[in-house]
This record gives sequence, structure tokens and C-alpha cells, in this order.
Amino acid sequence: MQSVQAKDYQVVFGNSGYTALNNLLREKNHSIIFVLVDSNTHEYCLSHFLQNLETNRPLEIVEIDPGEEFKNLETCTGVWNVLSELNADRKSLIINLGGGVVTDLGGFVACCFKRGIDFINIPTTLLAMVDASVGGKTGVDLGALKNQIGVISNPGLVLVDPYFLGTLPLEELRSGYAEMLKHGLIHSQSYWDAVKDSDYTSFETLGDLIRQSVAIKNEVVLEDPYEQNIRKSLNYGHTLGHAIESYFMEEESKTRLLHGEAIAIGMILANFLSQEIAGLDASVCDNTSKVILNYYKKVAFEDRDIEAIIRLLKYDKKNSHGTVYFVLLQEIGNPVLNQEVSNELIYKAFDYYKNLSNK
Repeated sequence: MQSVQAKDYQVVFGNSGYTALNNLLREKNHSIIFVLVDSNTHEYCLSHFLQNLETNRPLEIVEIDPGEEFKNLETCTGVWNVLSELNADRKSLIINLGGGVVTDLGGFVACCFKRGIDFINIPTTLLAMVDASVGGKTGVDLGALKNQIGVISNPGLVLVDPYFLGTLPLEELRSGYAEMLKHGLIHSQSYWDAVKDSDYTSFETLGDLIRQSVAIKNEVVLEDPYEQNIRKSLNYGHTLGHAIESYFMEEESKTRLLHGEAIAIGMILANFLSQEIAGLDASVCDNTSKVILNYYKKVAFEDRDIEAIIRLLKYDKKNSHGTVYFVLLQEIGNPVLNQEVSNELIYKAFDYYKNLSNK
């Protein structure tokens, strides 16, 4: 599969991707190679990766706990201490083998250690492949507030190996699929049609769609690397989606939602807001929302939940001068940025979600 050329690195795929990886390692001649994993990727992914790795450099495995709750500065400190104990220097390399938590945190660890060492990302979840693989966003959460601490810095290479998808439970595949649906909504009718009618459990089908999603995000990032303009469109559904995800993470009475599950809700809410504010056709709003609902279970929201979620909106990274800004759609493939939304409309959006049926 043809690679995708990002700003100053490549996203490579499958078996040919390992050739590119091994060539890069020979070229760079790093002092020590550290492979950052969590306990899941250590068990299910590391062996396959090492079988395809060719290097004579010293190799160290560093393991962290799995899950969003460990994507924090405390975990970073633990990794930095391990790097120091194992004599990492400025010519060391970190290979981040895992989902978005591992690649985001590992990239941030690399950017800060000795003011910056090289890192390579090997995403092992569908979400990380289509979302974290492009854009150079690294960072960690601040409590339950997502991605509040971080920097933009590109890896030396990203290797997408569909083999790892076979290690995932179905709910993790579904979580990543939400980002592909988002790419369809913000990019084009043709990609939306291709994704919405695909089988996210078929790795043969997914392979080409993953590459298309990577290419779509890459196209946006190349135009706007620091999220000053069009890159904000990649946050469609994420303003409320991130707030929902954070709320369900910190509220003990709630069952935690995966990222894609929360973003799916956020996209349905954003569809309604787009209809009300940006002129999205009502039939498009309903049809696309029903497609999304067909893949993700309905979640119940009480008024107190919505109030708490609205309070969390003030921490969204797109905000400026105390104003919460949304990405909305005029039509599929035509997002509009920096839209202000009243709390009254947000309540109506939740009512729309509550009453929506995928029939």
C-alpha cells in the first residue's frame, strides 16, 4: 500500500512499512532503542513487532499501565525516570507501540526528555491509526480534562500494520470507526458513503479506508499544521464529545465511555446544531445521525448530566477569550468553523439525541 507523505515524515503501511522502518533505523544509528508499550500491547503486539524489527542497537522495553486514566504527568515522570536509569541520551529513540494513549504520551515523553529525542509511532488500534497517526499532537490529560498538556511535534515515522487490528475487541474497533465516520462528514459525500456502508470488522475492507482516512487528515494538517483555521474541522463532534467523555470518566455513577462512543454522541449533537445554525438539511441531519446511532448504543442523559457537561465545555482547546466555539456542517464535506452555540440549543440537541431512533 502506498505511503502517505506528511510534512517531514511518512506514514507507511503493512509489510513494506517494516522495510521503511528498518532502513530508517540503519540510517539514524540511535544509541539505544526504547519500545514503549502498555500491558496489553506487551502481551498481544510486541512479539509480532519484534519479529519484524531489524537492528543491532541495544533494545529496552518500557511498560505503562493501560487506559486513559494513566495518560497523565505521573506516568510521564515514571517513564522519564526509567529512561534516566537505563542511561538514555539525546541520541536515543522511543518507539511507541500502542493505541492513542501510548502514542500521545510517548511522543510527549520524547519531546521533553533532554529537550527532545526521536520517536516513532506504531499505532495498534483503529482509533490511533486513523487519528493519532497524523498531525504531531502529543500530550497528556490534566485530571479528567483531555489533552490539556502537550506539544505539536512530528515523529520520525509512523507505521500502520493492520495485523494489530486482529488483537482488538469489537468495541475498540467501533471506537476507531467513529473517527472514520467523522472524516466522511467533514471531507466528502463519496468518502462518507464508502465508510458508512463498510464493515469495520473486515480488515480487508478497512485497509484501504484507513489509508484514505490518513490521507484526509494529512491533507488538512499540511494546510494548517497548528490548528489556526481548517484543522479545527477535525474536531467535528469533539467539543461536546470530549466533555461527555471527561464527565463519564470522572463521575463514579457512570459507566466509562470509549473515545469513539463519546464522539459518536458528539457528532449527532453537532448534526442537530448544524441544522439549527449552519443550515444543514434536516434529512441529511437525520440520515447521518441514524447511521451513527446504528453503530453505537444509546446513552441516557439527565438534566444534571447535561449541566455538568456544559460546564466542562470551558476547557475545550478551541475556546478563545472565554467563548466556546463549535465546528458545524453546512453540508457533508463543507464544515464551518468558530460557531457560537447557546446553552438552550445544546439542551435541544440532547433532546434530539434522546428522541432519535435508527429505524
